[in-house]
Amino acid sequence: MAEQESLEFGKADFVLLDAVTMPEFMGNLRLRFEKGRIYTFIGEVVVSMNPYKNLNIYGRDVIEQYKGRELYERPPHLFAIADAAYKAMKRRSKDTCIVISGESGAGKTEASKYIMQYIAAITNPGQRAEVERVKNILLKSNCVLEAFGNAKTNRNDNSSRFGKYMDINFDFKGDPIGGHINNYLLEKSRVIVQQPGERSFHSFYQLLQGGSDQMLRSLHLQKDASAYSYISPGAQLKGSINDGAEFKAVADAMKVIGFKQEEIQTVYKIVAAILHLGNLKFSVDGDTPLIENSKAVSIIADLLSTKSEMVEKALLFRTVATGRDVIDKQHTEQEATYGRDAFAKAIYERLFCWIVTHINDVIEVKNYDTTVHGKNTVIGVLDIYGFEIFDNNSFEQFCINYCNEKLQQLFIQLVLKQEQEEYQREGIPWKHIDYFNNQVIVDLVEQQHKGIIAILDDACMNVGKVTDEMFLEALNSKLGKHAHFSSRKLCATDKTLEFDRDFRIKHYAGDVIYSVSGFIDKNKDTLFQDFKRLMYNSSNPVLKMMWPEGKLSITEVTKRPLTAATLFKNSMIALVDNLASKEPYYVRCIKPNDKKSPQLFDEERCRHQVEYLGLLENVRVRRAGFAYRQTYQKFLHRYKMISEFTWPNHDLPSDKDAVKKLIECHGFQHDVAYGKTKIFIRTPRTLFTLEELHAKMLVRIVLFLQKVWRGTLARLRYKRTRAALTILRHYRRYKVKSYIHEVAQRFRNVRSMKDYGKHVPWPTPPKVLHRFEEALQAIYHRWRAGELIRSVPPKDLPQLRAKVAAMEVLKGHRADLGLQRAWEGDYITLRPDHPQSTGAFLPVATELKRKDKYMNVLFSCHVRKVNRFSKVEDRAIFITDRHLYKMDPMKQYKVMKTIPLYNLVGLSVSNGKDQLVVFHTKDNKDLIVCLFSKEPSNDNRIGELVGVLASHFKRAALCCAVLCCAVLCCAVPPGGDSKNGDGGRGARSRRGALNAATSVCSANPPHCLQLRRADGGSESSSGDIAPNHSQKPISQKHPELMLVVSSVLRDGKAEVALLPSREAAQVEASMGLKHRPPSPQHSAAPLLECLLSPLSQSLCTEVPFLGCLSRGAV
Repeated sequence: MAEQESLEFGKADFVLLDAVTMPEFMGNLRLRFEKGRIYTFIGEVVVSMNPYKNLNIYGRDVIEQYKGRELYERPPHLFAIADAAYKAMKRRSKDTCIVISGESGAGKTEASKYIMQYIAAITNPGQRAEVERVKNILLKSNCVLEAFGNAKTNRNDNSSRFGKYMDINFDFKGDPIGGHINNYLLEKSRVIVQQPGERSFHSFYQLLQGGSDQMLRSLHLQKDASAYSYISPGAQLKGSINDGAEFKAVADAMKVIGFKQEEIQTVYKIVAAILHLGNLKFSVDGDTPLIENSKAVSIIADLLSTKSEMVEKALLFRTVATGRDVIDKQHTEQEATYGRDAFAKAIYERLFCWIVTHINDVIEVKNYDTTVHGKNTVIGVLDIYGFEIFDNNSFEQFCINYCNEKLQQLFIQLVLKQEQEEYQREGIPWKHIDYFNNQVIVDLVEQQHKGIIAILDDACMNVGKVTDEMFLEALNSKLGKHAHFSSRKLCATDKTLEFDRDFRIKHYAGDVIYSVSGFIDKNKDTLFQDFKRLMYNSSNPVLKMMWPEGKLSITEVTKRPLTAATLFKNSMIALVDNLASKEPYYVRCIKPNDKKSPQLFDEERCRHQVEYLGLLENVRVRRAGFAYRQTYQKFLHRYKMISEFTWPNHDLPSDKDAVKKLIECHGFQHDVAYGKTKIFIRTPRTLFTLEELHAKMLVRIVLFLQKVWRGTLARLRYKRTRAALTILRHYRRYKVKSYIHEVAQRFRNVRSMKDYGKHVPWPTPPKVLHRFEEALQAIYHRWRAGELIRSVPPKDLPQLRAKVAAMEVLKGHRADLGLQRAWEGDYITLRPDHPQSTGAFLPVATELKRKDKYMNVLFSCHVRKVNRFSKVEDRAIFITDRHLYKMDPMKQYKVMKTIPLYNLVGLSVSNGKDQLVVFHTKDNKDLIVCLFSKEPSNDNRIGELVGVLASHFKRAALCCAVLCCAVLCCAVPPGGDSKNGDGGRGARSRRGALNAATSVCSANPPHCLQLRRADGGSESSSGDIAPNHSQKPISQKHPELMLVVSSVLRDGKAEVALLPSREAAQVEASMGLKHRPPSPQHSAAPLLECLLSPLSQSLCTEVPFLGCLSRGAV
């Protein structure tokens, strides 16, 4: 029951009335209407009052208030009943339907739109694109169907002139996945004629008011609706609908639904063709029928994509088959007018049905497999025309009111009759409640052979001329004694009925007088075959599709089609059966007044509606009855988990006993009754409490099932992983064995091979053995090296070790290490430059051995030394396992300097082809020499020197750093040295030794130096230094010389030499400097002395610094 609303608004549920009487009911209804509360419950039925104004109670915030809530938790609302139907569908996987009933103008169409809006808003939380598409189409379809199926009537500005039942299909998650629309009995007679104060269908006025000027010109239309006979009566009527704005909304909706532009154009061409048809006027010239305004025929033919002569022939003649002969029969003026009107109605009806079919094709559920996607459930929404009583009621009102009788009968069956019968059948104590059963009226209309529809069909099938008066006479003779039927002939004193025209039916909603005029023609729904063939032969594919029967030849005999009344009766029976198969929810709409006033409450008008809707009886049954009933088996199936006595299975004698135990456990025994096969629960609160307990326990069960299932999955994954690892382990073992076996096979005979298996390719190992392969190859290479070393004579092993040490240190730094020749080591003794030198050297070497007690001679060689005065002097170096000696070969190899090997900390060489070498000592007194030899003159002994020393230091476990640096530049003094006695050849030899370049040999990074020029300026250098042309270049002061720096940075000392200008030119060119030719008047002389400190010593010079190239600082 509804709660959370103050009593100042009245009772939110009519079941809560103090006394169930009509005055009490009407008083509560009036109070709520005047307070703006237009919705009231009767249990699970919503009573809706049309407020005739816009209310702010349908927004997103209101939707959220009702989403997932039970009926009694929120005030009465359409959203509450929509959510109840949705929850029932989703929880119990049961099809539901919402039946909206009430008379015309009571607000049924708006109610259906709000229900659709709510369902669309609460579904598809995952924003799936396909679901959103279906929702948009379902919502937009209302706009299109209202334009072509609704019209302004005296009671309603937007009255549905057709019946609509929409099924919305949902997947197992509760998201809409499609739908289907059924339409019933479009009031097509409204196309050609309307009652005073009413309009034709909205689509005509929307086209004229909303269509662009260009569009109207293409359709040969003008904006003035009064220019067209079919719609001129309602041209000046004003309503609440903006036709211009609605036209744009409909066009946009059709695009969203999926109508192509050509199809939309065809739709409005058909609407325009109907307007032009209404303006056709016929006359007769003698016996020949004529069309007065023949220009309109050409326009119609153009709009319908056919030929004008064919249109004219179909309007003026009728093709008749007599045996084998086919003749064209001329129409009279009356027949031509009838044929035109029938054609206009038929075209519009076919257009409307085609639009509905097109929408269904788009939203139809496709490729849905219940085994894959789960059960497909449905919510049906019925929005159908309400009960109508007009001043002139014809065939359409008869069918509409019959439809409402069927729906009322369904309501009585499900809510009143079946419920009371079920209580009696189940043995539940019950006091019978009287109600009006309208089955007798339904039988009066639809009963076989005796009902009004059967009599009407008989009249239509009679041979010869049958009139409406003859039909009325048949009704009088067959139904004269029926309590709910009367006519003037049967009640001669009732002057409200006309002789030979009217009959009265006492409907549940009131007495209605029907005029039989047009009943026969409307039931026959006659349309000449000529029009069907005309449309079938149209070049427009849409029109051709609408008229499939047009392909039949005139001579073909077809079965007599069912009449309009029989078709409508069959569709109503099918509709009621469909609704009865679902769980129904009701919205009962009430119209507060006939003046569309938001303040006026017409009590008599409302009382009449409450009476014929059976609302008071509904309240009585609801108060006396039970809100919910279910079989014991299904009840247990849903709620057994909330009791320990029934979960997972009970051991009681029967399901009934188990249900009793479950109910008693939770203290609901005073609110239930037990039938023979079902349990009955009186109040919704008990049911909702059971649902809450079910939801809470369901979470625990789901978690338990998830735990068990996840455990099962984990065990399966573990078993699969273990199996995979076992397979992988065995496979790896197989691959390893295969690899080792392959290696063993390939290297089986390596001992007997000449190269010990060097040429044998290694097999590709598995990834897991990459490191093993590296270790295996290292072992193999060590073994092979050992085998090779064993084959080397012992006397050659020291030389081999030295070459290996040289290669380890200098490989990749110097191109020629001298590895291809034999390293002799003691070159002064074994290969002297002068034979007499050997005799002078041997005594000195012997004396040193006696004195210093060295064991082995490591290296000896003649060298040239460049001192800091730019002088080149011949010297010799003699290296033993204890000392490094610098000797003067010109003085019988006198020892000039002795350096213990433990004082030697490093060795620097360049990466060029020169043989310059720097010996670094602990006391920073470095020795800078250039190795040379005369026999052969091109021997490169740097590699041998480095290798011998590195091998010795390694074997002695001492440390000696070897640095191979980049070239700075070269330095050679001009001419020969007077002391060496070899003249120009000595100079050339010295140049060959130093021409490649000296190196930066300091073990420390280069320092940033300040270059001070003679003019007092300075340049800071931390990289390459560009030439300075601010002073006179050296070529002008000493043209025969060129300054090139040969610096060895060690403890701030450097040596500088000069180069002859012809060779300096080559050096300058290599450095990108411009060389100038020398003057002959200048003499050669040392020009510069450099003193470099590690941090702040400066370079002083009288000569501009020309430049040098290096990787670091200069």
